[in-house]
Amino acid sequence: MQHAHTSYLPPDDALRSALHNEVHARPSARIRLPALITYVAVLNEGITRDMEWAHLSQLPEQGALTPDALKDNFLRLRSPGFTLKWERHSEFSRYSIVQPLPESAQLGASEPDLLACLAVSRDWLSRIPGRTVAAVQLAMMHAPLDDATGLMAQALTWLGGRTVVASLMGSNAAPAAGPGSDGSTRQGYAHPMGHSWALTQFRLQDDGFERMLVLAPEGTSQTRAGRIAARLLELETYRLMALRGLPVVKALGPMLTQAESALVSITARLESKSASDQELLDTLVSLAAGVERATAENVYRFSATQAYYTLVGQRIAELREKAIPGTQTIGEFMQRRLSPAIATVAATAQRLASLSERVARTSDLLRTRVDIATEVQNQQLLEKLTRGQELQLRLQSTVEGLSIAAISYYVISLLLYGGKALKSVGVPINPELAAGALVPVVLWVVWHTTQKIHAKLHAGH
Repeated sequence: MQHAHTSYLPPDDALRSALHNEVHARPSARIRLPALITYVAVLNEGITRDMEWAHLSQLPEQGALTPDALKDNFLRLRSPGFTLKWERHSEFSRYSIVQPLPESAQLGASEPDLLACLAVSRDWLSRIPGRTVAAVQLAMMHAPLDDATGLMAQALTWLGGRTVVASLMGSNAAPAAGPGSDGSTRQGYAHPMGHSWALTQFRLQDDGFERMLVLAPEGTSQTRAGRIAARLLELETYRLMALRGLPVVKALGPMLTQAESALVSITARLESKSASDQELLDTLVSLAAGVERATAENVYRFSATQAYYTLVGQRIAELREKAIPGTQTIGEFMQRRLSPAIATVAATAQRLASLSERVARTSDLLRTRVDIATEVQNQQLLEKLTRGQELQLRLQSTVEGLSIAAISYYVISLLLYGGKALKSVGVPINPELAAGALVPVVLWVVWHTTQKIHAKLHAGH
């Protein structure tokens, strides 16, 4: 799209506007506290935009929604009592339903039933096209952060009294020291140097959702609340997407072990020459095909795992979190439990790549052995051909000698007949004596003629 300013500039690149506006493609929501966010992320493999459009158009007052509204992979819809944000990514789609937090779910309640006050029907929620990968109920409400002990007791009651992971977000200064959950001294919260608390259990409830609680003081802006919600929900989504590589590597483990053992066996047989080249080649080709198929099937998953893990680290850094007394921070909990899984995925990816390289090197060794064997066979064949040519030359020389003798015999015979003819007409000549005397001359002439023919043939080549 051309703009008025282009009269002062060269023509716009076709992608300029799209690339420039990409930074604004998914703006954070403005959330007024207290609020409840019901968030569902589903894998969208095999799910078309038309299917998602058909489902979104079933929301109240969205009958006029057109498929074109979904072309930018981002859509915010306003319906009575709630706002819905839809986003489509390469592997998953996200649905965030933002509504006011009901009075029955405010701080002080004990594990409130959040689905009972859901602004959309449960039937609509369950029929979202795709397979659920993340589902979170995020409650955000106002609370003074001065009384850490009292506030933590209320938060634990709201979350059901179980152990929580909690962070003071937006903290820049070093907080005062306090006892940790393990009895050690850790950095704790002395007074509100951050802008909010975030608490969660990272556990699935009976309704299939995780629960998160954000407590922020009065005066927290709607844009800040939107950014907090976005970071926490993205953090959990990217964590689960990163972990999708773990079942893959567990399934690959036995195959890699078997392939490595097979490669060791092939290499040993190659070294000891205990098997034919054809047998080794057939086994190695089968092994290489299996390794390459595993690589092709899983290389994207391994790359995606690393990409999602990088995003998790970025979102944790954006929280700028500090510990709250008696709890682990979200980042600390996440890294301790996520890092080993990601390391396992990375190690398996490297193991598969290394196996592929070793198979290629073994193939080179086998190819070298086959080439050497072929060279030996060619050398033997060449020697046989050389010996055959030598025999042929000897035979040819013998034949030539016999030919000279035969030709000379016929020439002498002709001369003898000529001499007898001359004697019969009265010429005084002894034919036999003359023929005998001419034998050396005839032999030399025939031999000399043969040599001249040979010389001409060699000169022609």
